[in-house]
Amino acid sequence: MFPARRTATAATVVLATAGGLLTTATTPASAAGCTSPVYTRQFFANTTFSGTPKRTDCDSAVAESWSGAPATGLPADNFGVRWTVTRDFGSGGPFSLAVRGQDGMRVYLDGSRRIDLWKNTSSTVWRTVNLTVPPGKHTLRVDYVNWTGTAAVSFTYTPLTSATADQVKPLVPAGLAVSYDRTTGRAQLTWARNKEMDLSGYRVYRRAQGVAFPAAPLAATTGTSYTDSTLPVTGAAYAYEVRAYDKAGNTSYGSADVAVTTVDRTAPAVPGGLQVTDTSEHDGLRLGWNPVAQAVSYRVYRAPGADGPFSLIGSTGEPSFRDGTGTPGVTYAYRVSAVDAAGNASAPSVVIMDRRWDDTPPSAVTGLTVTPTGYGFHLAWDANPTPDLARYAVYAGRVISDEDLKACEVYAAEWLSTDTTSYDYATLPDGEERCFFIDAVDDDWNSHYEWTRSPNIVTATEQDTTPSVPAPEGAPISLDATVPQRGLAQVELNWNHVADATGYQVYRWNPQTTAYEKLAQTTQTTYVDAGLTEGTTHYYRVTALYADGSESAPGADGAALAP
Repeated sequence: MFPARRTATAATVVLATAGGLLTTATTPASAAGCTSPVYTRQFFANTTFSGTPKRTDCDSAVAESWSGAPATGLPADNFGVRWTVTRDFGSGGPFSLAVRGQDGMRVYLDGSRRIDLWKNTSSTVWRTVNLTVPPGKHTLRVDYVNWTGTAAVSFTYTPLTSATADQVKPLVPAGLAVSYDRTTGRAQLTWARNKEMDLSGYRVYRRAQGVAFPAAPLAATTGTSYTDSTLPVTGAAYAYEVRAYDKAGNTSYGSADVAVTTVDRTAPAVPGGLQVTDTSEHDGLRLGWNPVAQAVSYRVYRAPGADGPFSLIGSTGEPSFRDGTGTPGVTYAYRVSAVDAAGNASAPSVVIMDRRWDDTPPSAVTGLTVTPTGYGFHLAWDANPTPDLARYAVYAGRVISDEDLKACEVYAAEWLSTDTTSYDYATLPDGEERCFFIDAVDDDWNSHYEWTRSPNIVTATEQDTTPSVPAPEGAPISLDATVPQRGLAQVELNWNHVADATGYQVYRWNPQTTAYEKLAQTTQTTYVDAGLTEGTTHYYRVTALYADGSESAPGADGAALAP
């Protein structure tokens, strides 16, 4: 037995576009107002379906069993019932039509009879037919007659979903549209629902502009909308398409593409290679860094220290910047960020520390006095008042004269700290005219002398302590007398080895006796004369001793011990 069913009528109104105007259209329905896929059901008081139906209503399925008359005005036997539905089958494909019941049953597709069980029976009969339904809209009709006895009928039409039976692709999804929310960066996709009865769902694909869609979908859904919340916010363009797939695994072709251009919230890369390229006072401190792709400008920040606070001091379209506002001599911290066309700023670069150099030289050193001494000269000068003074440089040299020119040929003899205002210059006093000046140098190595070339030069003539006994020429010994270290009060003698010499005799000049006196005899080629008095000058001779008791001509040299 089949249970009795009662169905309600239904109606649907949809919106469509025609010629750009918004109009209304109704899904095809019967006179009873039954909306597909609901059947229109008609009851006839005969088995020939002739005349006006006694009743017309809607039925959601053909699955009925009556005991007695199925409706008012119909007999208990010899009546007919007709079900009709017109629906869109989408891409069509293989379907199974199945009917079951007692007495006469016929099934039609678009008016063509596909099942015919038309006989009075007292037992249940059934039949199943597999056929291919073409794409688009088609009409199914089921005719049932009851001659006598039990009245029962059921009918179903279902798609075949095995991969071997169904090889028909679903229709391409239509009406794909996209809306992009620039606030959230999300894209909302919508499309029309496919008509296939065996549809499993939809796959959404996304690609970047200029490249193919990937093999794997972005998402799959059974609905007709999807929100993409994974779009990169880089300002790039992307395209979407949707493909339908059915239960047999068939996939439609892609829909027409829709495109979005994302909002750009992706910052460019951090500038690298930040360095100082120039620190001159005139031009200001110059910074340079590596160019950054997508950057249209750079922001330069400065702080009094590496920990900040950093303040924006300028912007530039080039990978370099000149800071002309910093105080010369003051050390600052700098960092840079890149900015793209959308105004996104990168994270700050590494911090570097430097200062704008001071290009102002110290003032000249004044008050220099030069006093000849027995060891050379004693120099004294006034303290230089330059605030950033870092050192003094002692320049010493000889006076060169000719008929038209008198010049001072100097070299840097010593570097001194700023708390020193005197210096003892040691040299063999031999009566020559010497020249001196003191240069002031600041903590940026600005030199008064190098900037102005106008030093305060003082000249003085040495005392003459040269021994009155001259050294003979042709000596086989070349003597070198040096002071190894200031403050040791000793002189180190070194000379060359002489072939056939059995030893060497060392002499030192005695100015009181005006003669060279024996100091030591050695077989070595070096000798240290220790225990001397600082602030004195000493002269030496060394001769080679031979086996026959003779001596060679002496080699001579001297050294001055500064205090």
